[in-house]
Amino acid sequence: MTPDAGFYLLAVPAVLLAGISKGGFGAGASFAATPLLALALPPGLAVGLMLPLLLVMDAVGLPAWWRRWDWRNARVMMLGAVPGVMLGAALFRWADADAIRVAIGVLALGFVAYRVALGLGWLKVARRPFSPLSAALAGLASGFTSFVTHAGGPPAAMHLLGQGLDRHRYQATTVLLFSWINLVKLPFYVAAGMITRDSVLAGAALAPVALLGVLAGVWLHRRMPERPFFIMIYALLAATGIKLIADGLA
Repeated sequence: MTPDAGFYLLAVPAVLLAGISKGGFGAGASFAATPLLALALPPGLAVGLMLPLLLVMDAVGLPAWWRRWDWRNARVMMLGAVPGVMLGAALFRWADADAIRVAIGVLALGFVAYRVALGLGWLKVARRPFSPLSAALAGLASGFTSFVTHAGGPPAAMHLLGQGLDRHRYQATTVLLFSWINLVKLPFYVAAGMITRDSVLAGAALAPVALLGVLAGVWLHRRMPERPFFIMIYALLAATGIKLIADGLA
């Protein structure tokens, strides 16, 4: 891995989007980070580069939401996420780089379809009482998709939104959940060689961008409507997903 101008042209907006999402604005915007990086790097290195940066963002963003989460949901989802991470690790050991590109692309397009369906009212999240089984399954799915592409938001959202949480409690619960998942992923990434000396150095160069993104996300969460931002992100993510699928199949 030798970072060049082309790498940073993709990496800077990817890390900035992840930071903004971690800060509480544009939940799901971080989904675009890994697909963007996977255009410039092998998929394993792309997700490996992002993880230390996400841990830095967690350290900055988590205090802003401290103890505002729903602990009943969070603790069960955190436990369920552990086997999900292990399933993701198994996939990376079994599949080649092109298969991972296709998987990331499919997840990207699936995420766009999910968000558009919600926005247009085609998909409804029904209210339902808390269920430990539902929370555990949502945690498992979030752990798996987070391992593959750092984007486990949709399974968590489908479960938590059904609980009727207010905006701030929902955001705090997801921040706690994915801070935990990122810590669980770390030893698996290191063991698989997805985090290297070069990726750590490149990540260190991008750390100021990550911190700026988190602070911008906290500020934007309280002041700016999300709709225009998301229109741009979904278009970018759809194009990136199509490109990754095409590259993987070719």
